[in-house]
Amino acid sequence: MFATLLAASLSLCAAGDTTITLHAVTVSSQRQHDVQMRSSQASVQVGADYLQDHFAGSLMQTLEAIPGVKAMSIGSGQSKPAIRGLGFNRIVVSEDGIKHEGQQWGADHGLEVDQFAVDRAEVVKGPAALLYGSDAIGGVLNLYTNHIPTSALEGTARLFCRSNNAQLGLSAKVGGCHGRFFYRANATLIDYGDYRVPTDSIEYYSYYVRLPNRRLRNTAGLERDGSVMVGYAGYRFHADIRVSDSYSHSGFFADAHGMEVRLSKIDYNRSSRDIDVPSQWVNHFNVLGHASWHTARFAADGRVAYQRNVREEHSEPVAHGYMPRPSGTLERRFVKDTWSGNAFVRWQPSGQHELQAGVCGEWQRNRRGGWGFVMPDFDAWSGGVYAMEQYRPTQALMLQAGMRCDVARTHILSYTDWYATPVAGTSVYMQRSADLCRRFSSMTWSAGMAYSLGEWVVKANAGKSFRVPIPKELGADGINYHVFRYEQGNAALDPEECYQLDAAVYYNGRRLAIRVEPYASYFPNYIYLSPTLEGVEGLQLYRYTQASVGRCGIEAAADWHVDSHWTAQLAAEWLYARQQSGPMRGYTLPFSTPWSVRPGIRYSYVWHGEGYVGLDADIVGRQSEIVPPEKPTASHWTLNATAGKHIPLPRGMLHLTLQAENLLNRRYYDHTSYYRLIDVPEPGFGVSFMLGWEF
Repeated sequence: MFATLLAASLSLCAAGDTTITLHAVTVSSQRQHDVQMRSSQASVQVGADYLQDHFAGSLMQTLEAIPGVKAMSIGSGQSKPAIRGLGFNRIVVSEDGIKHEGQQWGADHGLEVDQFAVDRAEVVKGPAALLYGSDAIGGVLNLYTNHIPTSALEGTARLFCRSNNAQLGLSAKVGGCHGRFFYRANATLIDYGDYRVPTDSIEYYSYYVRLPNRRLRNTAGLERDGSVMVGYAGYRFHADIRVSDSYSHSGFFADAHGMEVRLSKIDYNRSSRDIDVPSQWVNHFNVLGHASWHTARFAADGRVAYQRNVREEHSEPVAHGYMPRPSGTLERRFVKDTWSGNAFVRWQPSGQHELQAGVCGEWQRNRRGGWGFVMPDFDAWSGGVYAMEQYRPTQALMLQAGMRCDVARTHILSYTDWYATPVAGTSVYMQRSADLCRRFSSMTWSAGMAYSLGEWVVKANAGKSFRVPIPKELGADGINYHVFRYEQGNAALDPEECYQLDAAVYYNGRRLAIRVEPYASYFPNYIYLSPTLEGVEGLQLYRYTQASVGRCGIEAAADWHVDSHWTAQLAAEWLYARQQSGPMRGYTLPFSTPWSVRPGIRYSYVWHGEGYVGLDADIVGRQSEIVPPEKPTASHWTLNATAGKHIPLPRGMLHLTLQAENLLNRRYYDHTSYYRLIDVPEPGFGVSFMLGWEF
């Protein structure tokens, strides 16, 4: 497993290509064969061309075409990654080798990352704690923005728009090198309005909400991103520093934020582009330093980063339960400061052996504010060490194994309501969260192999991963309106563990490429929010609990190059999960993904530059495997089209990309979307267009 993870995480000198062909990405069969022999774990890497040709709004919506990858969306501008049905704090998002630290637990905001600064992305499927520690129990999304310019001046300018939410955006990236020194700078501006759905009303707690012009009112937003990198790239020594800042401001669908919105005096229909309360803004500031040194047989690499994530939620001040009407609109504020670093050394004593050892650490401080409570203040630190080896007894066989040891400490601070609650004839200031200090430790391991037989490659990998309970799981006690429930933590939770077996079979022929990736995993103590039949302040109560869970699934994809113009494509995935203990024994997990199939066809041509047109369908099965009181989700299918053109210019290249989604404007529900709980379907017909100039 670790060869791919090494390439994905820690060093430019160690980050070899791990590309697997996906649609517009073309790599020779021999190249694919060599890449697949570098690791025993399933992973897919895509470059800038793929990200441009599949542009679909957010970064995760762009990556959804990869089997096993899902965008968990709320609103038209917010989405989070899910890999093989796992998301939030079970997925590590790594940006240039450092774990991205925002408020990952929140379901109502996306990644605080500028998608147009990303040069390439890699998805590592399955447990990856060996290099990344806690939270990598479900997989890793590696994002790279560290491309080194090769000329005195180069860059890209993009203009893009989306019809469904009237999105307009502009992004520019410029860089250059002078001798051994280089620089890069990037800026992105995005503005979008309320998005459309193929219905004129929804039902929320037996109350029918009208949708003027079929828009979800107050789902508009804006995004402002910028970054600067400077560095030195010598023959053996490399060093760089990158500073980035990401800001977004977006509204929440007004009618989903409590029924009292019906009494609001705000005119939500005044404009489709204004942002009224309820709303949120998020700012993520990041400073990352990196240095590496290498010889033919030895390499050393180190990174250190500081991240500051600030998030505020604003709502109309109204009384809830025993809480009187507060002053101001600030419902919640979270300020998270994170210092993190990692370092490793790699040694190749011979052509058959490669040894690596590393260390990493992280310190966090999160403070809350506002009149609403859902998660307590906390301080946390963690550290880990690992070692691993890769052994190639022959060119056709690769073996690898590694171990890791981690320790962590989480200190949750107590919180008491700012208002009194009547209890047994007296008034009491209720304690929502008690002072709590928990220490955790874990030993993880991984072992695997890859075997080559002509055009075939067979892989197998087994490993154990872990995840430390996050403060929200330990100490939550409050209303989360954006996902329509009351959430309650559990201070006695143990670290989550996962044992997983992965296999993969690849065939890379001259015209046909096939990829099949089955997997199975077992969680002795899976942590999740279990729905109850109880209600608190008009919302359903969810409690964090643990249960043993078994999961298995399979992903498959095939590309058939019929001739020099036509390519047929097919991708499919299926996931099964079952709780084996606890109050919901015999049921699946909440929000489990149904099976899906994506057939497609693509025509490529050369006329005044390269171009293509394509058509594909998303076919999703009925999800009747639910956890009560969830409701089944009906099957559906949508038709989508794409087209692109790359036109050579005297200076650089002009790129045009067109994506048309849900061509038939079908009304359907995504089982992983929280909005389906209030009868909100997925967006209707929409077109995305991008014009890019690369120079």
